[in-house]
Amino acid sequence: MNKIVVLGGGTAGFMTGYTLKKVYPDKNVTIIKSDNIPTVGVGESTLGHINQWLSMVGLEDSEFMKECNASYKLSIRFENFNKLGDGGFHYPFGVANLENTIAGLNDWHFKKILHPETHVSNFAETYFPNMSLVNHNTIVNPKIEKDLGLGSFCFKEDTAYHFDAALFGQFLEKKFKEIDGEVVIDDVVRVATNEDGIEKLILSSNEITADLYIDCTGFKSMLLGEALKEPFESYEDILPNNSAWATQLPYTDKKKELVGYTNCTAIQNGWVWNIPLWNRMGTGYVYSDKYISDEDALEQFKSYLKRDDLNFRNLKMRVGIHKRIFVKNVCAIGLAAGFIEPLESNGLLSVHEFLTRLVRVLNRDSISEFVKEQFNVTCNTFFKNFAEFVALHYALSERTDTQYWRDIQKRNYSIERDYVKYNSFFQDINRWKFNDFFYPKDGGWACIATGMNWGATDEPTLKYGLYSHDFKNVKDNWKRSIDMLEKRKKDWDLKASFCHPLEEYLRLNIYNDTDKDKNKKQKTTFR
Repeated sequence: MNKIVVLGGGTAGFMTGYTLKKVYPDKNVTIIKSDNIPTVGVGESTLGHINQWLSMVGLEDSEFMKECNASYKLSIRFENFNKLGDGGFHYPFGVANLENTIAGLNDWHFKKILHPETHVSNFAETYFPNMSLVNHNTIVNPKIEKDLGLGSFCFKEDTAYHFDAALFGQFLEKKFKEIDGEVVIDDVVRVATNEDGIEKLILSSNEITADLYIDCTGFKSMLLGEALKEPFESYEDILPNNSAWATQLPYTDKKKELVGYTNCTAIQNGWVWNIPLWNRMGTGYVYSDKYISDEDALEQFKSYLKRDDLNFRNLKMRVGIHKRIFVKNVCAIGLAAGFIEPLESNGLLSVHEFLTRLVRVLNRDSISEFVKEQFNVTCNTFFKNFAEFVALHYALSERTDTQYWRDIQKRNYSIERDYVKYNSFFQDINRWKFNDFFYPKDGGWACIATGMNWGATDEPTLKYGLYSHDFKNVKDNWKRSIDMLEKRKKDWDLKASFCHPLEEYLRLNIYNDTDKDKNKKQKTTFR
């Protein structure tokens, strides 16, 4: 498969083309881009996994951030997902710090039992140093990091990015051309097929053939879905939303509003995102049109924003994934393959995760049906697992204030499925709640579970396990661990308070605005 054609000129298309040409410079990689088909243009928030892809293709954050109005992201915040007025909680990036704990992530739950007034937001704050940066709205400065010994901060997996996805696609288009990638601007008039898959693409001006066709045509899925008729597996049984309104907001107080996290607020029929970029904020309302019309959803969104003087764009989402994404000589990447929903910033996640796996396939001289099937199983397993992670944000909710949330309480999530097939988040969440000795190391879903009032243990369970109504021994045994959690949180908070304010750091180090204070500029260490 030495001649590869990528159909689609959006962010997914140019991520795909650039990856394949960068890893395999001897292959002929062509991207077909249409000026008559608009790109989705959202997906402005990423996860820390993107740093692995950036490393694979040799890109530094200093190369793209300024061109894409990017900012750093350390966490995702969720508000009102458990109950109205719940105060919110965070899912910070990175690996939980379990040093000097007795039972790892479970230690905090003994603290919650002994001190019921402790808010669930304290869970992430006592295990993830990044939360001190988030709460102070600061970012690590190399000199301060060295002076204060912030060894727990600033791993590559601890950071992600907010950026303009359309500008990111344009940046990658330039990079793709720099390494001799070919871009054809034309429209596909017809897709010719044969027993091997796609025979050729008939364009408005000529025809093009390839050994491998990559479908990056978004929800249309022109090659995999329309031409090859590959069945689509809907995930609407575990994910309720299928629509969104999106718009952009100007800053009114940039130093305060430009924060290092994506904010997600649950409202009547879904949730609202807020993503702070360098030059403005992106916001949108994700909802289900089974419970509210598009017109009424827009009015709800305007009421939430308290303004109606903005340009709003409506999006329809196809939630699920094709049964196979590599069929014959076609492989789908991005929305053409599948989509979960914007919660947990997973829009670009499947793009670079599927690409990484495709790169490993393409290093073979011959790609058999067995190899394609292995690729399909791996990608579908990853996708299904993450879909369950997103579904937990709804499944664990205790809201009953609207019909939308009441029906979520009644959903059947088919947790009796065969867990042997893949590592299930539904399985892990069950083991944490109902098994006495399950100590998870992955803090991500533990943050979601704790924030949604799904604790590792509770007072009745503790009394049951100890054969005692007396908590005196428990308090004595766990006091050291609880004190340690609070002590190191205070230590992280102190160190974070000395770091650069996020807006100032970006202005001086990424956007090179040194007029206000030329002496504060420091070299970034995130990549």
